[in-house]
Amino acid sequence: MRRRSLAFDLLIGAAALAVLALLPLVFPSKALIDFMIRGSALALFATSLNFLVGYGGMVSFGHGMFYGLGAYSFALLMQRTGMPIPAAFALALAMCAALGLVVGAICVRLKEIYFAFLTLAFQMLVHSVIILWVPLTGGDQGLRGGIPRPPFLGINLANQMHLYLTSCTLLVVGLVLMHHLVQSPFGYTLRMIRDNAARTNFLGVGVFRVRLIAFVLAGVFAGMGGVIMSLFVSGAYPEFAYWTVSGEGIFAIMLGGLNSFLGPAVGTVILLVLNDFVTRVTEYYGLTLGVVILLFALGLRRGVLDVLVDLWHRRSTFAKVKA
Repeated sequence: MRRRSLAFDLLIGAAALAVLALLPLVFPSKALIDFMIRGSALALFATSLNFLVGYGGMVSFGHGMFYGLGAYSFALLMQRTGMPIPAAFALALAMCAALGLVVGAICVRLKEIYFAFLTLAFQMLVHSVIILWVPLTGGDQGLRGGIPRPPFLGINLANQMHLYLTSCTLLVVGLVLMHHLVQSPFGYTLRMIRDNAARTNFLGVGVFRVRLIAFVLAGVFAGMGGVIMSLFVSGAYPEFAYWTVSGEGIFAIMLGGLNSFLGPAVGTVILLVLNDFVTRVTEYYGLTLGVVILLFALGLRRGVLDVLVDLWHRRSTFAKVKA
């Protein structure tokens, strides 16, 4: 059954990637390409955060540290070593996994608010290191000078269309892998821990081990989003590791839906559209965006995709009863 489930996920992923590849041909717009690259980065990040929040019950306010580390480690490796892009990508993700292992070993034993604020403390520590380690990170000015992009396997990431296709591929691959994880026995064990950790531990499940693995995996997928963003801006900036990045991930989950796997991706699109629209029409960006998100939260009380899925289920149930 797992094999069939993975095959189905791969089929859906291939179809989604084909649609994304054809999108610029139907709507030839540089703004759309840029939007999709940014959306791929943030959607990966938000979905990885929901892997912890929605499926693991671990609300992390510091998940942005992995996003920032992915961006900085990849950019530094490319600037300082000149290694091939796939090698730098793999090493950047390995660094995110290592950070997740260290931070997770300390945090995942804690509950609720203590876990949330300790992860936030670690993120602010990472942000402070970026600001203070000026010779390596460029301080508050960020990494400048661009990222070398040597071609590999016929792919030239200096070409915006190649970068777009690569970003979409990483997004689809990341979503397929995360979806397979949440539908696997590991994913159901994670849900069981979320619902009742004491009972799960009584059944002989290693709660600490499962939570730690989930924390590390979520950090790796968030790092993937950071790598995409570093390629998009051709550098890395301290804002990538600031606490507001984690806030954007939480907002995307709230807007799209906590209980639907694609909810964070849908929320990402909504959040980016709101960002682009609000910054054009008013200088009171933060206030306006906060009011809009508050209306979503109070009006729907769930994410958009959660509401749509619930309506679909109700309609299907009503049709069956009527039949």
